[in-house]
Parts: sequence; structure tokens; C-alpha cells
Amino acid sequence: MIKIAPSILAADFSRLAEQIRLVEQGGADLLHIDVMDGHFVPNITIGPVVVESIKKHCNLPFDVHLMIENPEKYIENFAQAGADIITVHVEATRHLQRCLRMIKDLGLKACAALNPATPLHTLDYVLNDVDMVLLMTVNPGFGGQQYIPAMTEKIASLKQKLDRLDKSIDIEIDGGIGADNIDEVTQAGANVIVAGSAIYKSDDVAGMITKLKKSV
Repeated sequence: MIKIAPSILAADFSRLAEQIRLVEQGGADLLHIDVMDGHFVPNITIGPVVVESIKKHCNLPFDVHLMIENPEKYIENFAQAGADIITVHVEATRHLQRCLRMIKDLGLKACAALNPATPLHTLDYVLNDVDMVLLMTVNPGFGGQQYIPAMTEKIASLKQKLDRLDKSIDIEIDGGIGADNIDEVTQAGANVIVAGSAIYKSDDVAGMITKLKKSV
């Protein structure tokens, strides 16, 4: 089953509660929340206080993507704020397995993320600790970027690897996905699709979520 996770990075923050209700009522499966610190990526977004405040306005599972250095310092804060899934980057911590176990020990789903140039073998020794792998299909930091075509092969390689190991792990992708290429990436093996600009910059938010699902 394909799941759509709208990214609030592309939402109108002056109407955030309303924008979140739009995607929830429109059939979204998760709410993707990008947390950026201005160090790991060249942008700054939100912290646990905002996550906690919007939790009151949404019943969707919160998919919290930590694009921050030393994520282990903040995992518990985001868990308390209402995260259901927490993603940490392979490149952002020296102790990836420890971070993933911290997330699992808090009763949440754990996800490991890879930047476009990071090879898949960096996951070899943590696959027993993850519920999901996030492959960045743009270089992280900003919304509205173009999908990197080489990532289709990377998605397919990850899917083949997981099938070979008989691992039931979700493959999430993030960056440059719209109705024109969602079928390509889902055919390659992705089943959780983050979409920001494609959804929030459309004239019909609910209609775009439906269109993305029908495009698969």
C-alpha cells in the first residue's frame, strides 16, 4: 500500500492548523515534519514546541524527520512532543545504532535517512533496528527542488536488498515527487511518499493527494 506524507515545510505557516486539516481531510496517511538546525542543512525550521502545538490539531501519525546534528540530544524531546516516527540521518551522528535504539525504546518507529550521495551499505548493520529507511531524492535543506534521476536506481537497489534479506521495512522517499514521477519511484520500490510543494502549492490540496494515489 502506498502512503502519502505531506510535508508541512511547503505549507503556509501563518495558517498551519488549517493547512494540516486540509491534508488530513484530503486523505493523507502521515504528516511529515522537517526539523532543520541550520548546521546539518542550510535552513532552520521548527522544534519540539511547534510539534507539540500542532499535535492538538491533527490525528495523523507524525513522521518527524530530524535533519540536525547530534540528533540523540533531542530524540526524547520530540517523542514527548508527539512524534510517532523519528528519522535520523546516517551522516548526522557517530552512533547511529544507539540513536535508533533510543527511538525504539521510547515506543516509536525508527527510521534511518540517507542523503543522495550516501551509499546503501551504511545501513548494513542497523537493518534490524529500523522500521523504515528514508532515501533523500534531493539534497536536503529546501523544498521545491528537482528530483535527482539517479535515485530511482538507488530505490530499486534498496528494495532488492531488503527482499533478498526478507526484511519488511518501509521505503520512504523525500524530494521532488509529484504526479509526473510518483509511479516511477513506486515501481522501483518506494511505498511512503513525502510530497510538499506538489501538494501545498496546488490549487486543490485534497485533489492532489487523490491524484498522487491514482497516479501509482
